[in-house]
Amino acid sequence: MEIEKLSALFNTPARREGLLKLVKDKKVKRTFAEGLQGSSVALFLSNLLHSGLQSMIVANDPDEAGYLYNDLVQLCGDTDVVLFPSGYKRDIKYGQVDAPAGIMRTEALNRLAQKQPLIVVTSPEALAEKVVSGDTLTQQTLRLSTSERADIVKVSERLRMSGFAEVDYVYEPGQFAVRGSILDVYSFSNELPYRVDFFGDDIESIRTFNVETQLSDEKLNEIFVISNMGRREVNGISILDFIEKNTLFAFHNHDWAIDRIAAIASETMSEQTLISGEGDADAMKKVVDADAFRRKIDTFRRIDYGAAGEGDADAVLRYRCTPQGLYHKNFQLVSESFTHFLQAGYRLYILSDNEKQIERLQAIFEERGDSIEFTPVLPTLHEGFVDEELRICCFTDHQIFDRFHKYTLKSDRARSGKLALSIKELNQIEVGDYIVHVDHGIGRFGGLLRTEINGKMQEVIKLTYQNDDIIFVSIHALHKLAKYRAKEGEAPRVNKLGSGAWERMKEKTKGKMKDIARDLIKLYSARRNEKGFAFSPDSFMQQELEASFVYEDTPDQLKSTAEVKADMERERPMDRLICGDVGFGKTEIAVRAAFKAAADNKQVAVLVPTTVLAFQHYQTFRDRLKEFPVRIEYLSRARKASEVKRILADLKEGKIDILIGTHKLIGKDVVFKDLGLLIVDEEQKFGVSVKERLKQMKVNVDTLTMSATPIPRTLQFSLMGARDLSVLATPPANRYPIATEIHPFNDDIIREAINFELSRGGQVFFVNNRIQQLYELENLIHRLVPDARVVVGHGQMPPDKLEQVILDFVNYDYDVLLATTIIESGVDMPNTNTIIINDAQNFGLSELHQLRGRVGRSNRKAFCYLLTPSHHAFSVDARRRLQAIESFSELGSGIHIAMQDLDIRGAGNLLGAEQSGFIADLGYETYQKILKEAVEELKVDEFSELYYGADAEKTEEFVTECVIESDLELLFPADYIPQESERISLYQELDNMERETDILQFCDRLRDRFGRIPHEAMELIRVVRLRRLAKQLGIEKVSLKQGKMYLYFVGDEHVAYYQSAAFGRIIAYLQKEPRRCQLREIKGKRSMAIAQVDSVEEAVGLLELIRSQESV
Repeated sequence: MEIEKLSALFNTPARREGLLKLVKDKKVKRTFAEGLQGSSVALFLSNLLHSGLQSMIVANDPDEAGYLYNDLVQLCGDTDVVLFPSGYKRDIKYGQVDAPAGIMRTEALNRLAQKQPLIVVTSPEALAEKVVSGDTLTQQTLRLSTSERADIVKVSERLRMSGFAEVDYVYEPGQFAVRGSILDVYSFSNELPYRVDFFGDDIESIRTFNVETQLSDEKLNEIFVISNMGRREVNGISILDFIEKNTLFAFHNHDWAIDRIAAIASETMSEQTLISGEGDADAMKKVVDADAFRRKIDTFRRIDYGAAGEGDADAVLRYRCTPQGLYHKNFQLVSESFTHFLQAGYRLYILSDNEKQIERLQAIFEERGDSIEFTPVLPTLHEGFVDEELRICCFTDHQIFDRFHKYTLKSDRARSGKLALSIKELNQIEVGDYIVHVDHGIGRFGGLLRTEINGKMQEVIKLTYQNDDIIFVSIHALHKLAKYRAKEGEAPRVNKLGSGAWERMKEKTKGKMKDIARDLIKLYSARRNEKGFAFSPDSFMQQELEASFVYEDTPDQLKSTAEVKADMERERPMDRLICGDVGFGKTEIAVRAAFKAAADNKQVAVLVPTTVLAFQHYQTFRDRLKEFPVRIEYLSRARKASEVKRILADLKEGKIDILIGTHKLIGKDVVFKDLGLLIVDEEQKFGVSVKERLKQMKVNVDTLTMSATPIPRTLQFSLMGARDLSVLATPPANRYPIATEIHPFNDDIIREAINFELSRGGQVFFVNNRIQQLYELENLIHRLVPDARVVVGHGQMPPDKLEQVILDFVNYDYDVLLATTIIESGVDMPNTNTIIINDAQNFGLSELHQLRGRVGRSNRKAFCYLLTPSHHAFSVDARRRLQAIESFSELGSGIHIAMQDLDIRGAGNLLGAEQSGFIADLGYETYQKILKEAVEELKVDEFSELYYGADAEKTEEFVTECVIESDLELLFPADYIPQESERISLYQELDNMERETDILQFCDRLRDRFGRIPHEAMELIRVVRLRRLAKQLGIEKVSLKQGKMYLYFVGDEHVAYYQSAAFGRIIAYLQKEPRRCQLREIKGKRSMAIAQVDSVEEAVGLLELIRSQESV
């Protein structure tokens, strides 16, 4: 059932009328709602929309406000419910402005000013900040609507006057861009920017658009464009003076809110913020006068819904609700409790966000043999409750399964756009960049030039090689270019044209790659013929285990789990590789597979690279499987000899189900009674001898390998043939985003960060990459936080000492771990939820992302502080990287960021160490292309039977590529797409396209962003179709010059081509039109010329006609 029906059930007519009657009665100043618990608060407050008034609901803190807002949006939709947050990150005294929150503040004010019924959810932190006066807001608001006339020049002028900045592409609030008749503007009152399309002086359409893709979303009739109010709040007023006198307030705890506002007002600006000159120095001037606020708030009518007494209430509404019980995933308890409620005549409603969860619950009840009837409700609210009066239980699945529930705010969308742009900037090609041309090697980019060919304008790309040799690359050959990417900071050698060295290097690499791929494929084919053990289907315990996972499974996780289980149930031994970023749930899949094996009385070996990880996995497995009859042990240097002896004896007798350990596991003295599954974690970290020993063990045992190095997509496809692969690319949904902040190095921040984390019983990582400084920092922390227990760890310590340090830290013997980047390697420490990274500007994006991924592993909010010297001391590039990482606090978004340099590491690791040398020589993308070719050639030549079966027909492809030349005007005019780098990236995108659907979508995007497509751009787009048709006909080059089309055929070595149907069609056309066509042969190259072809459109039409001919 839908949530609205549940709302109607809870808000009975009597309850709703009772509340609305009190709201309308002017004499009732204070109403107390007694006995509301969990999300019954949101159900109760949703009635306020029917009161005809504007209501302000004040939660106790920003997080509570977020959850309440989310609940109300589920119940009432988001048109009449808005959130009014604080405009600063953390405390206002640090002056860190939060732009997306600013948008939401302005949006709320704009809605309040329109005097329509509305619910505003807020917190004391937000009420403590001043807002602009109603008059200022009206002056700064520009209204545009499709029914009215407006002049684009005047509108632009007005935006400039209001402080909007004119840019090429709009990606953050306060920007606007004009392209022809299109105006893009990002108002401070909406989370998405607007695109206004003018036709003369009429506004033809208004749409919102997505910052990341720059494409339109939905159409609107009128919009309000408001400039940045943050700067004007110093002379602002309290929100109480802004709103209507009859606004109704609802407080969770009135006294707490007033005290909190007084506390904020009494603070002073952080000294360090003032010294460093970062942040908003006027922040504290924007705080309201607490005494005036206290006096004024008491003139408004209010409802109290917290536990604070009903002392001076004029009216009381009594509810009898109790909170949902805590079950901690104990299904015995769940079942007893639910049965008890049903026997007492209660109805059960279980709220969830996805139907999968409901099905899992039902399956668990069925298998336990419980007859528990409940009604599923979608979507979920934040907290369950029992209403004793109506005798209903509304329980949420995330509480039953002990999961973290996350609220989403509109501002998250505004944040992601900015990041997309920084990534785009990092990928854009700029003059001076190194570029790899597949045929000529590495050169430098010299810009986009316009040249004249036979009186027509064309654009070409200039590349400079050794000795200042220059080549011009046509925009139809951009697919041959790639930006050179290898390890950060190393400049490549520029090649010399015509020396043949580049070709030799490509051939050498391809040969090496074939050797590696050949071994992989041989191993694969050997295993296809082996017989292994087929495990039985899932038991009910398996489902219970999977349902009790703390987080919600991502689609990738569900898919990978299913793939692993299907492999195990087959007779053929499994060999599956699971790739996924830090924290994407690989270990969970391993736990499920291990349990499935143990349920069939098979033993499981889990192999890990380090002692610390062995202990860690041991804890994880033990925690996840503690409810089940499974014995788990671990082997490593840390265990005593007597323990090891006992474990080995038990293992031999089959008393141990799951054994976790370092490479000791595959020693001669470790004997399994009946090994059924081998799990290898972080495979790339093992040495050759271990891998050899593994190969012998693997042949008929199911094997599951895990790796955190995200393997680039293109590589996955090429290796698909050699290994079964599961990729976890989507981040877990309900992880807390990690609050990331950039600060100048600052004692205050360090002291506060460490104190806050210790106050909630957590631990802190402090990363600093220079070993000498670690001990200075240790003294500094002792001075700032005398009671913190600090330990130092770095790579120059003896390995066993370092291991001991980390184990002690995992066991909570220390509070702060001061270390170099050694902590990025795999150790999971769920109790560490704050990381401080010093000199963050010196780290690469992926390093920062991996380091940050070490915190926020549990269901508590995590913090990441990036400390830098003052802003002037580092490069633009470093600043971009930091901004990207700051605005991307979601876990796993990093896969985009980290892709670049992780790709480079990932590919090297996957194929063995010698590969990274090739990557440096060839540049990353060229390396990929060659690898792909190598694997394809092997599949076709040596292993065709394995892949295509003995008698499968191979489709004939005579040309892999078709070159296009022309003297026609084919380009995007500069007045249509003004920015050069944007033109290059569009040319690149177009040149890599093949499918018809892609072309149509590309045209839609162009029209949406830049308006009507001009003739010469349309002609350029048709080149894609021309190339595709020519390839199908086996033509390797098409030249459109001086009104003729020349088709060049493949050389004589392709005898099969001249006997094929494709060539037959061309001859058939030639016989029909002998006067227009002419066959030629010059220096052994055959071609055909066709007269009267003046445009690409005509050329495409002709080739389509040829393709439709009956073959001769």
